[in-house]
Amino acid sequence: MDWKTLEALLSGVNKYSTAFGRIWLSVVFVFRVMVFVVAAERVWIDDQKDFDCNTRQPGCANACYDHFFPISHTRLWALQLIFVTCPAFMVVMHVAYREERERKYRITHGENAHLYDNTGQKHGGLWWTYLLSLFFKTTIEVAFLYLLHLIYNNFDLPRRVRCDLWPCPNQVDCYIGRPTEKRVFTYFMVGASAVCLVLNVCEIFYLIAIRVLRISHRGSLHTSPMKSCSEPDWDGCQAPEATADYQKYNEANLAMEKKRTSIF
Repeated sequence: MDWKTLEALLSGVNKYSTAFGRIWLSVVFVFRVMVFVVAAERVWIDDQKDFDCNTRQPGCANACYDHFFPISHTRLWALQLIFVTCPAFMVVMHVAYREERERKYRITHGENAHLYDNTGQKHGGLWWTYLLSLFFKTTIEVAFLYLLHLIYNNFDLPRRVRCDLWPCPNQVDCYIGRPTEKRVFTYFMVGASAVCLVLNVCEIFYLIAIRVLRISHRGSLHTSPMKSCSEPDWDGCQAPEATADYQKYNEANLAMEKKRTSIF
């Protein structure tokens, strides 16, 4: 598989990501993709040939190998890396959709007209797309970790397994090639996946916290007390148009109106 192509595609996601998202992307490529391509894939390259059973019965070793290793670690990790990076393309496609809308808006209203202040700014529909992609990535990470745990019994690789499947003549002992090395790489890949999972959860809470703070700040602008000049006490009275709060209020209203027209 050409991992460089995947890296080139995901490099565009980096500029739309938060600090947590950039760290996540670095961990994925440095500690997962590079380790997988450079080292881990070679450890499992002759996995079935290194699976040795103390019998010469034809088909016995194949049947036992298929039972204890229904899917190879490397193929499972390759699927995990592909699926876990795919949700990031949702953000890229949404930004491309915004850029196309911006282009059509300029054609209709002139070059100086802008539908978005920044097509990559995470507000409106793009914020929901980004948040949804994080939920997808988190779900995929958890699903693959659980699947690996379920198939390989707590991510462990024993030195010897016992098998009595047909066509084995009786219970035979089978030995796994390089079990210690494979166990080390398994724990490393699981640890890197857990780090990415924690980063995803932190980014979800970060996005929600920033959104709540912005909404509360916007609400404080709407409810900010202003003294009316029609009140009996005219001391210190100032026309609402001249106050800084009123100007902020107007700016917030204009921004909200613009967001309503460009929510996606």
